[in-house]
Amino acid sequence: MAVKKHGFSVGIDRDGNTLCLSLCIKGRLVHEDYQLLTSLLDNAVAGLDHPRINVLMDMTELEGWEMRAAWDDLKLGLQYGQQFQRIAMVGNRRWQQVAAKLASWFIGGEAQFFEQQAPALEWLNQRV
Repeated sequence: MAVKKHGFSVGIDRDGNTLCLSLCIKGRLVHEDYQLLTSLLDNAVAGLDHPRINVLMDMTELEGWEMRAAWDDLKLGLQYGQQFQRIAMVGNRRWQQVAAKLASWFIGGEAQFFEQQAPALEWLNQRV
């Protein structure tokens, strides 16, 4: 019997008005995941003037989104889109690469797909 993994871990580091968000996602994202993530992000940017957000997203174990969660993802992008500076998506599937390109349409910054974490971190740490 195979065990289905689901969930995500979140790390948030703050340096002045810049947030570095790290996500590791497993399984299929659901609406409740976005409720939690949105709450964490709302609290992290509270009180910041002109916050900037960089994201490292490990999607190597991501299987997709339920329909409502896909809608939540779009809303999150629209809500914080201008604050996202760079989103580095690390994955191993073709559809994840396409998702990274789509993400760049909804944010003010850049989104890029990587197959390995080291080049993703290097790209995130470059001066914009």
